[in-house]
Amino acid sequence: MGIRDLLKKKQTLADGEEVEDNRAATVSRLAAPEFTFVRSDTYTEEVIHPPGGTKDNDNASSHLTVDSSRGKPSSRLSLDVFRSSRSRSTSVSSNKSSKSNAPTTPVAEKGGSGARRLSHRLHLSRSPVSSENVPQDLPEIVTPLEGDEEDQDGHTESQWEKRATMLARENEKHRSRPNTPVGSGIVAPHNGSTKAVSSKAIDEDIQEAIKLHEEGRLEESTALFGRLADPKGANNPLSQVLYGLALRHGWGCTPNPGAAVNYLSAAASNAAEIENMALHAGLKKGGAAKGELVLAIFELANCFRHGWGIPKDPIAAKQYYETAANLGDTDAMNEVAWCYLEGFGTKKDKFAAARYYRLAENNGNKIIGNTWIWKDKYDPGHGKK
Repeated sequence: MGIRDLLKKKQTLADGEEVEDNRAATVSRLAAPEFTFVRSDTYTEEVIHPPGGTKDNDNASSHLTVDSSRGKPSSRLSLDVFRSSRSRSTSVSSNKSSKSNAPTTPVAEKGGSGARRLSHRLHLSRSPVSSENVPQDLPEIVTPLEGDEEDQDGHTESQWEKRATMLARENEKHRSRPNTPVGSGIVAPHNGSTKAVSSKAIDEDIQEAIKLHEEGRLEESTALFGRLADPKGANNPLSQVLYGLALRHGWGCTPNPGAAVNYLSAAASNAAEIENMALHAGLKKGGAAKGELVLAIFELANCFRHGWGIPKDPIAAKQYYETAANLGDTDAMNEVAWCYLEGFGTKKDKFAAARYYRLAENNGNKIIGNTWIWKDKYDPGHGKK
């Protein structure tokens, strides 16, 4: 998905419109899936490579180990990250990578340690119950996903947006304010204001940066996004998201994941400030910065999940994914479904996973091979009291 498609998606989130079911685009995006053949028993797992492969077959089989190279995130050279970084293949590779770090002791020791080792070998160890990146008073929200009565007045959506602003504020407490990009030529305003600003001139500059990126002039594009993202200058939330991604992936600059997190955090905080004012004004479907807030929350979830610029935090990743999902991001719907399916940052819940996968598919973001989600036992209300 190009940068113009990204802006269209942001506008769709802001307007609360449904995403069109573009099956052709979905099939194209998911074409040529990677297949991995695994032979396993109770204690071992062996990845089967085709003849002529480069893997050492003598080391292919070990206790609960897999091909660790599959867990490495692939490099990206365009703003298509908003789709490519959200595919199911990333979820699978992340899960495989986590397995490769599991203890591999084949024999349990006496004295009670065997139970602990067995639980680790079977991936039954408990996850932490809290995270410093998630507010302790974060409210639980029951939202209609499918089969429930429609939320006519938008009250549920406003609750999720309030939750997004809480996450953004809590995240800001743990981050440094971004520095002025080198060579941006920014001079701090005399009044010291850092409020998010948007204007016709800023919008024109964003369009120019987009054009430069699409022409392959990444250094110029990133420099312009950096000027627009500077907290002492334009302090534009959308530019902060795009500049943060450029820093994370090295688009026309030296990769700097730590600084990328700071800019994504600034984008979330600035957008949250605008949205908080909209909530106080009584708006229930989101304000002018809803699209920027959702994009920033989703990309911060990716950072927490993969450890890009910050320590990995499964609990925060799941909470951020779920918040973005309930504000209309279809990629986040798939990712939080994966979190529930695999027990990443939460308890395993296939019923919840199926609901979110269904929601994503109904909004045009289908994952091929997920037919299990339509089994009757995962229907809303089935088997639930």
